[in-house]
Amino acid sequence: MAKLNSYLNFDGQAEEAFSFYKSVFGGEFLGDIYRMGNAPGTEHLSDDEKNRVMHIALPVGNDLLMASDIVPGFGQTLTVGNNNYVSIFPDSREEADRLFRGLSEGGDIEMPIEDQFWGDYFGSFRDKYGTHWMVNHNEEYPK
Repeated sequence: MAKLNSYLNFDGQAEEAFSFYKSVFGGEFLGDIYRMGNAPGTEHLSDDEKNRVMHIALPVGNDLLMASDIVPGFGQTLTVGNNNYVSIFPDSREEADRLFRGLSEGGDIEMPIEDQFWGDYFGSFRDKYGTHWMVNHNEEYPK
């Protein structure tokens, strides 16, 4: 079966966001933080654009959270929307609370984490970088 990982885009905030995520999840980045300026054909980019992240990855459990920055010099723009969520399935209510509290700091809570009518302990929010998250725990279905 294929494995799915979340890939996020930022407008010059990928490294800052991933340092924040690392402070919540723990662990170390997988490999180097690759910069746009290390790629061929980037001589025309501004110094800011050359320093933007081409790729960064943080292992979270058995999955990878990955990201890059957009590059305006390549004609890219970023539109932050609510069409993507990173859904986390922690092993305990305590871990669900810790992740919810840590990741939502400075963000906007859509649905506070609490017991839901469908039987799960669930909450959702947009973090301070515009990334949407869902935290979902079910005692009967450990992930």
